Amino acid sequence: MIVLKATQDKILGALQSVAGIVERRHTLPILANVLIRKTGGQLQLTTSDLEIQIRTHAELGGDEGNFTTTIGARKLIDILRTMPSDQTVSLESSASKLVLKGGKSRFTLQSLPAEDFPLVQESANFGPVFSVPQKTLKDLLGQVSFAMAVHDIRYYLNGILFVAEGKQLSLVATDGHRLAFASATLDVEVPRQEVILPRKTVLEMQRLLSDAEGAIEMQFANNQAKFSFGGMEFVTKLVEGKFPDYNRVIPKNHKNTVTLGRAPLLASLQRTAILTSEKFKGVRLNIEPGTLRIASNNAEQEEAQDELDIDYGGDAIEIGFNVTYLIDALANMSQDMVKMDFADSNSSVLMTIPENASFKYVVMPMRI
Repeated sequence: MIVLKATQDKILGALQSVAGIVERRHTLPILANVLIRKTGGQLQLTTSDLEIQIRTHAELGGDEGNFTTTIGARKLIDILRTMPSDQTVSLESSASKLVLKGGKSRFTLQSLPAEDFPLVQESANFGPVFSVPQKTLKDLLGQVSFAMAVHDIRYYLNGILFVAEGKQLSLVATDGHRLAFASATLDVEVPRQEVILPRKTVLEMQRLLSDAEGAIEMQFANNQAKFSFGGMEFVTKLVEGKFPDYNRVIPKNHKNTVTLGRAPLLASLQRTAILTSEKFKGVRLNIEPGTLRIASNNAEQEEAQDELDIDYGGDAIEIGFNVTYLIDALANMSQDMVKMDFADSNSSVLMTIPENASFKYVVMPMRI
């Protein structure tokens, strides 16, 4: 049976959309495979790592009929990548093997039985479905994902908190030194739901979401989240645990405020960052009426200093930061201006977008 027959770019595109979660090394060999299910003329591709499952539907030609098998996902992608994008490629079943043909090339590949493929058991009690445009969610993830922790012992920080309540969807990430918050408005009112998406899920969603038209539908259960977009279904386990109360972390009533150009500030920080030491990424900010001075030094006794003219009439403050934390936030924003609220040299700073309450970024100071 010819399982599929289409051009290389169509087959590769469908495979790549589900193969991001497939690890090259697995305790279960079948998890390195993609489950191919043919029902009539419809083809379904599914991958899983036991915590995340991605499924897509594709029209990829071939014979009509019912057939299921599993085949090594990365190997198939590696072979397809070596072929021209407009070449017609076919995959045929033969005994317990699959034969991939393209032009004069022929590859005989081993398959594993489909019934051994461990599908994720979907939760029976998902909450109400709600949706936002794909681009909105992609932007929200981009605004907060850099603040996620990596391999933190507080496992609930290795991901992003999703809070849906009323007509608002808020995303929060923190690694204990900084916190990023971004929100968007929903079309429908939803009951309050809080879930923590794991880091791997977040990175995969960022890879798959597009700026194209089209919505992404979301549903949350107490141990799972389900996303549907662009002909794809994405089911993931959630991180269990209690996320910190982010509202207590976001400073209120800082009395010293400066609004300045995002690009000049970013460029100045990037320049001074060059002379910080690898381990200790500290920069000093001196804020005085009319002037912001940024300075750094390193173990080799090298120093950098930069100045920006600012419209500021508040207290003189000297405060130290890990420069990476400031650069990350500014590099992931697209607005022209950024607003910074300070209290004193020992309090965290709040970065926001002028006239826009949908984004907040808090950074703890560091002693320098």
